Amino acid sequence: MKSESSVSAKPAANTSILTSGAEIVVKSLIHEGVNIMFGYPGGVILPFFDRLYDAPIKFIIPRHEQGGCHMADGYARASGKVGVIVTTSGPGACNLITGLGTAMMDSIPLVAITGQVRTELIGNDAFQEADTTGITRPVSKYNCIVKDVKDLARTIKEAFYIASTGRPGPVVVDLPVDVQVAKTELDLNVEMKLPGYRPKTKGHSRQIAMAAEAINKAEKPVLYVGGGIIIANASDELRALAKKAHIPVTMTLLALGSYDQNEPESLDMLGMHGTAYANYAVQECDLLIAVGARFDDRVTGKVKAFAPHAKVIHIDIDPASIAKNVRADIPVVGDAKHILDELAKMVEYRDRKEWFAKIAQWKKKYPLGYDKKSTNIKPQYVIEQVCELTGGDAIIATGVGQHQMWTSQFYKFRRPRQLISSGGLGTMGFGLPSAIGAQVAQPDATVVDIDGDHSFNMTMTELRTAVEYGLPIKVCILNNGYMGMVRQWQQLFYNHRYSKSYLANPDYAVVAEALGAVGITVDKKADVPKAIKKALEEKKPCVLDFRVEREENVWPMVATGKSLNEMDGLDLLESMA
Repeated sequence: MKSESSVSAKPAANTSILTSGAEIVVKSLIHEGVNIMFGYPGGVILPFFDRLYDAPIKFIIPRHEQGGCHMADGYARASGKVGVIVTTSGPGACNLITGLGTAMMDSIPLVAITGQVRTELIGNDAFQEADTTGITRPVSKYNCIVKDVKDLARTIKEAFYIASTGRPGPVVVDLPVDVQVAKTELDLNVEMKLPGYRPKTKGHSRQIAMAAEAINKAEKPVLYVGGGIIIANASDELRALAKKAHIPVTMTLLALGSYDQNEPESLDMLGMHGTAYANYAVQECDLLIAVGARFDDRVTGKVKAFAPHAKVIHIDIDPASIAKNVRADIPVVGDAKHILDELAKMVEYRDRKEWFAKIAQWKKKYPLGYDKKSTNIKPQYVIEQVCELTGGDAIIATGVGQHQMWTSQFYKFRRPRQLISSGGLGTMGFGLPSAIGAQVAQPDATVVDIDGDHSFNMTMTELRTAVEYGLPIKVCILNNGYMGMVRQWQQLFYNHRYSKSYLANPDYAVVAEALGAVGITVDKKADVPKAIKKALEEKKPCVLDFRVEREENVWPMVATGKSLNEMDGLDLLESMA
């Protein structure tokens, strides 16, 4: 028997710890501060889901990947954080396209992680294979496929940085299954390699000084602000500038809440279904200060006739947006928060008594209104009641259509991140899942989805997701039996030929109950307030089916090809003043 001293020592083993690609992704997400995710499992993404099993991340499973992407989007809009969505390859990844396009158009920071078939099978039409990077390129700010596990940690870090900086947007990371199971050393502090990506934040001092000088000289200025104000968290700076220089403020749909609509400077929303006083002010102003806005066609109407007397200051972090649609006399590239703060230091207070007096006349002559004497349930009345009974303090999500425009007109938003709505892409079905995402982001807030019947139809099964995760969202369906905005256009421009704009709806209260929520049908005007109160008291998800006036229209309206001062419906508004 050999003594211990005679046993030769073995060589030291390699002490480096190897980590699987799936584990690297999970740890990278935690390193980025992710504690909530949305997604749907499938074959080639299972290594990731296996590593997620013990991770300290709350995971919300939708009923459809599109719904999950809208949830991540709503979460990002309500929280200001990056939303994360995970799917499998092929159909899973393809089902994200509408959600990614929605986020891309509205500059919402998302990171989408998609599974992919093994690298040696790519291009061979393998089971559930799709060219994810090719398909998502037009609807993402950046996308890539990771073919080497050594690049994973860096790629995830870069994805979050790109998604959340500059003009935000969705980033897609495609992960082949063999890369998820391959192993390498983990370095969460790896350096990024983005030599061509350097977002500019501070505006040029000379351009800012020129903008301040123009503001001080202007007799009839208007601040026209877009969703970039909210993205930049620049609402306080906007208020400081508007108050100090005494300038009226009009907002796009996505900017509602960036300036308290109860303040005297507020002109509310401008554009196709904006207020008459906002549109007239823009058309008569001598200086238009555009901040975080892209002069969308729904805002400008006939571009050649837009703000014809105004010098234009255009402030935006995306240089490609400046002067793309409307010529900018004073362009300022940079972050709105920084630039508005600098401007506020340079501007002077001016009374502008005549300008505000003229605006007051427009407000008095053309207020937003509707027939309040009607015995039928008017959709505008429902929204007014929601606003009153929530104290104007709820987070409001919407689908797309007439109900969205009425919400923008009759719910008075007080703060940023209070309205969750699809702007650029105009995505029907967005309301319910985005409300779920917003409720996850703000669990103590009252979240209401004001929806149209046909918009709600598209993603109604996500109601079960809200039930499963105990998310007490309230859904107010303005049920008129039509694709409302389509019907309105058919009435006005197609001689009342309502071609295929009507579908038979289910009994939404019964559907809600079947999915585990509370369902309430409201078909009498007198029952509207008490039904809303009952829903607000419920601890469960609740669906209110309001049987509203069937052929109500949204007024005012600037028809396609007309200028902002050529509004239809002003006679009706004037008669209701």
